[in-house]
Amino acid sequence: MRTVKCLALAMILAIAAALPGSPATAAPPAGEHRGTLAGGATWLGHIPDDWNGTVLLFAHGFGPLRPQDAPSDRTRELLLAEGYAMVGSSYSGPTMWALETAENDQYAALRAFEQILGTPPRRTIAIGRSMGGLVSARQAHHPRGGIDGVLTTCGIVAGGLNLNNYQLDGLHALSELLAPGRTIPLVRYDGPEQAAQAAADILAVTTEAQASPQGRARIALAAALFNLSGGTGDPAGQQQRQFLALTAGGALNRYVTARQQIELSAGGNSAYNRGVDYRALLTGSVHSAQVRALYREAGLDLRADLDRLTATADVTADPWAVADLRRSSMVNGPLRVPHLTIHTLVDELVPVEHVAWYGAHTRHRPDLFRSLYVNAIGHCAFQPADDLAALHLLEARLDTGRWPRIVPYHPGRLVGGLGEPGRL
Repeated sequence: MRTVKCLALAMILAIAAALPGSPATAAPPAGEHRGTLAGGATWLGHIPDDWNGTVLLFAHGFGPLRPQDAPSDRTRELLLAEGYAMVGSSYSGPTMWALETAENDQYAALRAFEQILGTPPRRTIAIGRSMGGLVSARQAHHPRGGIDGVLTTCGIVAGGLNLNNYQLDGLHALSELLAPGRTIPLVRYDGPEQAAQAAADILAVTTEAQASPQGRARIALAAALFNLSGGTGDPAGQQQRQFLALTAGGALNRYVTARQQIELSAGGNSAYNRGVDYRALLTGSVHSAQVRALYREAGLDLRADLDRLTATADVTADPWAVADLRRSSMVNGPLRVPHLTIHTLVDELVPVEHVAWYGAHTRHRPDLFRSLYVNAIGHCAFQPADDLAALHLLEARLDTGRWPRIVPYHPGRLVGGLGEPGRL
């Protein structure tokens, strides 16, 4: 009787599995999917024709609150061809610095997308770009919702407090040394219009200063405080590239206007420079030699300028804003899942010092963190091949429990057939 019952059950299961539309065999509906979350955020997802069981939870960077599920259309196309499903939310804001809501919005988008998939993913990987890299990095430390691994690309992994402080240092140098006697607000903006005017004023004095050796030396000092690399070569060539990144590249405008959005989110100013020793800051900078060389050529007294910056540094932080960003916009707690970050060698908005800070923060779990650098200049200046190579490396770590050995500048073998050179 026991055998007969087992055979009968087996036949029932076999018949059910063969029925059209049975939940056991139904493939998830391929194509684009959209929805709106309870908190007001919208989400976007794509399912390939032949899903490989992995979902990529993509967190977009600072900017308009529109849903994105991949860093570019081309990258999405390649990921879909490899069988990945992907989803991302717009964030519900209310400001473009959306860290207050972004994590919850991302997890809610994932849950909604899983309902469309109809079956639990075999693996979920969080991928974040720029500000979204901070969102995903925080998920690596609090991986609720089944996050198995995290890939951050050009991510603000040192967090909002560090970002605001070192950018204030550079802005203080430009304002104090290039526009003495003028009052250009650097913090506590009344609104986006005031921030835009401050950005325009700083851009104007920086552009004017570039015409003289003294101005170029002081711009190089500010660039060092911004942690802005000018690449390799002679000091003058490095300074020219720093100047272009600050002006034509839009970095100065972003430093100021984005700060207003962060202040709006935090309810005040989180940055300070009162008590900062600017001699010590420059001494600890990898750009110190370049600055000293340009100051010598310009006949300027570097010590006097640094002492002047220290003496005039009077910005204090609002404690409630610091507390808000420490909670919402910093990485907190131990690293819990494998985390790979990739960065360009020169990034004018999120310098490689972010990775160094994060590496020190996670030093107690070296088995879970790795960083890679792409031989390119610019914020998030990645090719799709770079993104896919990094994703495959993270997957190898998830598959084997070990980070693969990486041969510098040869990641193309991990991508295959994309027709694009690897640059990791």
